[in-house]
Amino acid sequence: MVQDWNLLSDDLQLALSREALRRAADTIAEQAEVLAAEMEMGGLIDRGGPDALRLLANVVRINGEGSLSAAGHA
Repeated sequence: MVQDWNLLSDDLQLALSREALRRAADTIAEQAEVLAAEMEMGGLIDRGGPDALRLLANVVRINGEGSLSAAGHA
């Protein structure tokens, strides 16, 4: 197991960084969906939040698809 980030190749650093960003975006989107559902069930006060949270979830997912794609040439 490599214990120093700088010992990894640039390509591997890039791949790991992109995967981490993808997972973070997925987590944010999922949490937005959970909060929206909680508001709809009455667990939290609804002030238009579910629609806004779903919009946030979709924006995170859409932006993540394009910007986190693989770089380089095949």
